[in-house]
Amino acid sequence: MSSYSPGETAEKSGFSIDTLRYYEKIGLLSGIARNASGRRVFTDDDLQWLWMLRCLRGTGMPIAEMLRYSELARGGAETVQERLELLQAHDRRVEEQIATLRAQQEQIKMKIGFYREASTICGAAPSSN
Repeated sequence: MSSYSPGETAEKSGFSIDTLRYYEKIGLLSGIARNASGRRVFTDDDLQWLWMLRCLRGTGMPIAEMLRYSELARGGAETVQERLELLQAHDRRVEEQIATLRAQQEQIKMKIGFYREASTICGAAPSSN
């Protein structure tokens, strides 16, 4: 199994070194190994976990809920159902966000169409918003 320095891990995960430290401090990252000089050493498993955290954070999951998910993940097989329910609830929120964004995008596209039509008729962009 490969091992990575904090800098390499930051580069591969997209998280800053400060965020890695913070995630470890609050318990989102646990069991990070240390080398003989006490420096953190990350593994491929740690990177996979970080990619999951990036996904959850990028889709708007609050830190408190990420902490709950992390706690459940450390709980082993007996927490699979709770993890499933937590992720399903999050997935529903993501779907709602996507639907809202699609509706907002349609409004933007309508305005783009308005400006395109107006600019071909007038030869210049209209002043209305």
